Amino acid sequence: MRLEKIDLNLFVVFDALYAERSVTRAAERLHLTQPAVSNALSRLRQQFDDQLFVRSPAGMLPTPVADSVITDVRKALGLLSRSVTNNARFDPLTAEKQFRLGIHDLLAPLVLPPLLQQLRQGAPNITLHSYYRDRNTASEQLKSGDLDLLVDFPAVNASEFRQQALGSSPYVVAMRHDHELAHRKTLQLSDYTEAEHVHVSSRPKGRGPSDIALHAQGHSRRIVVRIPQQQVAAELTAVSDLLWTTPQILLQHSGLTSKPLPFSVEPLVWNLYWHRSAEDDPANQWLRQRVIDTMAAFFAAG
Repeated sequence: MRLEKIDLNLFVVFDALYAERSVTRAAERLHLTQPAVSNALSRLRQQFDDQLFVRSPAGMLPTPVADSVITDVRKALGLLSRSVTNNARFDPLTAEKQFRLGIHDLLAPLVLPPLLQQLRQGAPNITLHSYYRDRNTASEQLKSGDLDLLVDFPAVNASEFRQQALGSSPYVVAMRHDHELAHRKTLQLSDYTEAEHVHVSSRPKGRGPSDIALHAQGHSRRIVVRIPQQQVAAELTAVSDLLWTTPQILLQHSGLTSKPLPFSVEPLVWNLYWHRSAEDDPANQWLRQRVIDTMAAFFAAG
């Protein structure tokens, strides 16, 4: 017997027949016709190669084979029923579920603490796993179901994803508070291009948004430090003359001074992504709203 070739509805009929000992009563219980129940019983007999139920003055009596499998059938039906019920009626106060969130490294240390606090208050038995290697890997994990949600830049693109914009932040120039440029009302383009810079990127080479904008105007800047961690960039900027071009929202609690860029760069936007198969999943909907609320408060504070 191969499970993938079996209509699982047959086991619902099997359970009803075992309980009712009657085709008629089983049909009434399942809101089916008697011929439909009889047809299901015939198919069950073929699958098990056994009569399963035999007629007697006391009704349809189960055979030893039926007696031997009823416990497993009812356990399986119970598990399926609970799975469907929990999914349809997600209650965060009682749910025991593990959520998997992919969030870009730039945002993780700033967003995860308030998100976790919100989850602890409204869903004490929920656990959260957050990990992110790179955009391509995160996208594949979202497709495969290894991630429930992904927070990333709009560069993520796949027809099977749903998305919602979470917020945006303009790029600014960060520097230590006693930097010689910190006391100027505005920065000139020459101030920017003549200074030395720290650049944050997960890639070993390649231009950032400010470099692309500068190149379009025929200019460039001198990057003397290139690192993948924004926290390290903040610490280096605080103890040196380096300038750090970064989204303004990421400077919260950094202690650094910031100035508007002396040229135009598109703001950094973050989106929330989920797979289309999870669109109507109550648990996924609940977590999406928590992330949206957390990000809204985050951007409002910034």
